Amino acid sequence: MPQELSMHAAGPNDPLHGITLEMIVTELMDHYGWEELGRMIRINCFISNPSIKSSLKFLRKTPWARDRVNELYLYMRRQKK
Repeated sequence: MPQELSMHAAGPNDPLHGITLEMIVTELMDHYGWEELGRMIRINCFISNPSIKSSLKFLRKTPWARDRVNELYLYMRRQKK
């Protein structure tokens, strides 16, 4: 039963459910561009020779940075509505 609860908690009620990190980074980059992303979230993978691949590698290993990226993505989606 605990497994069902954790799956439900990350399920349809989670605004990021079904959205991959690659989709998030790509959409943010398309919307803001690397330069603006680097200003908004000061991490080297957005500032120094940025690429989707290097960003994904860093963000998968760095929870605090991924949290900031997720927050910015959710903010961007709210602003688009």
